[in-house]
Amino acid sequence: MIYPKILIVDDDAVICEILEFNLANEGFDITCAYSAEEALEKLTSAYSLVLLDVMMGGMSGYKLTEILRRNKNQVPVIFLTAKDTENDMLTGFSVGGDDYISKPFSIKEVVARVKAVLKRYEQPVVPVSRKISFSDVTIDLELKEVVVGTERILLTKTEFELLTLLASAPDRIFSRGEIIDRVWKETPFITERTVDVHITRLRKKLGQRAALVSNRSGYGYRFNTSNL
Repeated sequence: MIYPKILIVDDDAVICEILEFNLANEGFDITCAYSAEEALEKLTSAYSLVLLDVMMGGMSGYKLTEILRRNKNQVPVIFLTAKDTENDMLTGFSVGGDDYISKPFSIKEVVARVKAVLKRYEQPVVPVSRKISFSDVTIDLELKEVVVGTERILLTKTEFELLTLLASAPDRIFSRGEIIDRVWKETPFITERTVDVHITRLRKKLGQRAALVSNRSGYGYRFNTSNL
């Protein structure tokens, strides 16, 4: 049996040791790196996930993730950090992170989130049809791409699934709780604030078509075709 390989990146050796011990007990194949620079040297396509500290000596976890995504490396990244403001979360998701765990954390929470993110990548949310199109906006479900006009918009996996969910039922209002159940269905501990952060990032990336994703105060979000 092949066990998922996880790279733990943290300059705190004690945290690495604790995570390595507990995740290995769950059946994962664990490697540790004690800096982002070392992680870049060790990271190969064999790894299924990266647990990544944000604040380290030298290169930060955010910078490392930017480099990975710029090089088309889509390995799932879960940030581990003592920084837990909304702006910190926004930064983490904007550079391509898949999840965000605040320190101090419980081992059970880390294990649950790791399993959930891995499961999401094994079973992506994909509607039956291959494309969803509205005016000059096209969501290609096969290529996992979004095109606005002639511009190809680069979305993270979560952002793509979020947009696809809303666009699959245009003008229907999805509550934050329903969005969590549909997009983060295998991920525990997701809060409504996480949904808002992802919506903010999605709107920014949609640029001139940001108004397509609108909020109905007190109810939730919808794909608003009246704004086309």
